[in-house]
Amino acid sequence: MKFYVSAKEIKRVVAVTKSAAKTSAPADTIVGRRVSYRTVVALGIVLLLGFVRVAVLVVESSAACSTFDCVGSTFFGGGDDNLKLREELTRALIEANDGNKANEGGTQSFNELVKVLASKQDLKAFAFKTKATLSEMEREVQSARKKESLNWYIASQGVPKGLHCLCLKLAEEYTVNAMARSRLPSPLHVSRLVDPTLHHIVLLTDNVLAASVVVASTLENSANPGRLVFHVVTDKKTYTPMHTWFAINSINSAVIEVRGLHQYDWSKEVNDGITEMLETNDLIWKHYYNNYKKKELEHNEEDNRYLEALMPSSLSSLNQLRLYIPELFPDLNKVVLVDDDVVVQKDISFLWELDLNGKVSGSVFKSWCENSCCRGNKYVNFLNFSHPIISSNFDGDKCAWLFGVNIFDLEAWRRSDITETYHYWLKLNVKSGLTLWNPGVVGPALIAFEGEVQPIDSLWLVTDLGYEYRSEEEMSNSLERVEGASVVHFNGPAKPWLEIGLPQVRTLWNRYVNFSHKFIRKCSIIE
Repeated sequence: MKFYVSAKEIKRVVAVTKSAAKTSAPADTIVGRRVSYRTVVALGIVLLLGFVRVAVLVVESSAACSTFDCVGSTFFGGGDDNLKLREELTRALIEANDGNKANEGGTQSFNELVKVLASKQDLKAFAFKTKATLSEMEREVQSARKKESLNWYIASQGVPKGLHCLCLKLAEEYTVNAMARSRLPSPLHVSRLVDPTLHHIVLLTDNVLAASVVVASTLENSANPGRLVFHVVTDKKTYTPMHTWFAINSINSAVIEVRGLHQYDWSKEVNDGITEMLETNDLIWKHYYNNYKKKELEHNEEDNRYLEALMPSSLSSLNQLRLYIPELFPDLNKVVLVDDDVVVQKDISFLWELDLNGKVSGSVFKSWCENSCCRGNKYVNFLNFSHPIISSNFDGDKCAWLFGVNIFDLEAWRRSDITETYHYWLKLNVKSGLTLWNPGVVGPALIAFEGEVQPIDSLWLVTDLGYEYRSEEEMSNSLERVEGASVVHFNGPAKPWLEIGLPQVRTLWNRYVNFSHKFIRKCSIIE
């Protein structure tokens, strides 16, 4: 029997018996047995593993044998010297691992390694060559993984051309269209901005398209959209396009307010506190960035978290102003704070009815955990428990709550000292050499809200849709949870409006984008 494998594309293997080969039919008319592509790949993997196993045996045998004939007799012979041979092989392996020749250059490819195997009769030399090759391959893999993490990080920070174009088009529209400059909300509905009987939603963002998705998805799935009031806070550069979008795409069923940070008239005390907070966090970010440039990052969860914490968004004043919600809305008593990377799939009016038991915040803890687990989201993942100040004040095994969708009782917040505690620990961190927590805004927020967070049911929220799935099974399980979730959160670098957004879940976000809008079409923002 002979095997014929296509050299161009390994899609079919044909088995031909000798009797069939002797027939007068041409070779291309012989009926063969089809083997699937996956079978061939699996066969290749098995053969590769077999080769590696044989290579290991050859390396280990290098001390006991000096020729390939000896290796053959060792493998297939028998005898009473097996124990002694094992000791010799172990000593050979140690010698190959610790020998001076370990640093000699490895081969550059698998084929070259095979040529070395065929040409070298000295098995010990071949063992050292194999070790050098494997070491070189390991270094290349680690280097590739580091580059992948860096490229992923860079890609996550880019502003897509379409989003930049959208802001420019909207800013231009603001100058030529009187409707784009109309007041938000209309004078008729201004009183609703402070009505305590309504459901107030706060969104701090500089992303116009993301804000439109949050508002559209919330309204579409609300049981009573007439009770919703959206407070969109943005920075000065984004205020004009943000205002234009919601002015020319007015919604009759709800009230929307758009305010820029430059429009707030805070007291000197509040201004000084915000300035101190921004400057201190900028100092912390620069410290970790300088350390990062000197650090050899590995491809692991800790270093990926390090990269994520160094994202420019961690310096965003809008992100940090979450600690000043009571000052942003002095006339409100209860608000729901949502991030701009969430999609609301069901009615969330129940959040305003939750009993917070006197706590300041109601927050979710890792949505997929069962039995109160919170893998990768404990205090120890954000705070430095090797420092005595942290280890003596906090429990590293305690689960951390999540930003994304949070209900805040602003009256309870004003009675507490959360903001003062936050500033105290910022200063203490500077005095301690910036070593109390990992880079990012989560660590100090956990400290400031310590004892003031009421856990709420996590089944309605699915998080981490901005991270790659580790396996097909994990992706399948997550997609099943997504279907039943009231809110999905695209936290992580792969935002749905970026090219690196995961296609398996991007459709959840795309369904609330108005792709027929003239500006979205002009800016070539496509699904």
